[in-house]
Amino acid sequence: MRNSKTNELVLTGLFTAIIVIMAFTPLGYIPLVVINATIIHIPVILGSLFCGPKKGAFLGFVFGFTSCLKSTIAGTSLSSFVFSPVLAASFAGTSGIFKSIFIAFVPRILVGVVPYFVYIGIKKVLLSEKKNLWGTILNVVMSVFLAFGVYAFLNKMAGSLTSAACMGIGIAVGIVVFAVVEAVFVRKNAQVIPFVYAGVAGAMTNTILVMGSIFVLYKDAYAKAIGTAGDAVLGIIGGVISFNGVIEAIVAAIIVYLVGLVLNTIKPIAVK
Repeated sequence: MRNSKTNELVLTGLFTAIIVIMAFTPLGYIPLVVINATIIHIPVILGSLFCGPKKGAFLGFVFGFTSCLKSTIAGTSLSSFVFSPVLAASFAGTSGIFKSIFIAFVPRILVGVVPYFVYIGIKKVLLSEKKNLWGTILNVVMSVFLAFGVYAFLNKMAGSLTSAACMGIGIAVGIVVFAVVEAVFVRKNAQVIPFVYAGVAGAMTNTILVMGSIFVLYKDAYAKAIGTAGDAVLGIIGGVISFNGVIEAIVAAIIVYLVGLVLNTIKPIAVK
């Protein structure tokens, strides 16, 4: 028990340092031709899985604090005020302070909580008597999600391809991934699924809650900041979620799976 607690503290400290380094260097982003995929949330997701939801929430708080601090000091974009209570006070009044604190911290704290319960829930399902059925259902969902991600990426990046061609490639990739994962299940090595879904859940929690909160709390101010009409904000936010969000979720799923498998040999995740 003592060794387990010590390992958790060491991992928490390590993940904290990684989050800070990623937040204030280009290491927090992976260039993907048309976008920079944010990966700062990945240490938070891994911390949630291997250190538990409480320490995961702490790591999420650190992530939120770095985004708040960076937005306040650097103010690198016109919409930085949504993460900075200091900038929000001058841009949107006193109420903006509380709105920006909520957007900067609450979604990021939940990034450190949600993946743990997703992982544990899926792990329990895959240990049940109907694991093959549930495994196939989860594979279908994951393959559809991946197909949409490939479609969104190609549709935005490859101007020479028609929308139908992008969709066809996405579907083909989804089918291949489905077949490969089914083969993994046949070999009774289903560790990939819980890690993949934990990665997707963490990334989408961040994207959906941040962008959704911006729409609910800052619709008009956000539209003014980016120079667009208020009625267009929903479409812009939907585009961010469906493109950036899906791509970042796929990247998170891959990295969480690869790193998670290694860490799991050192400190196995207990399924209670």
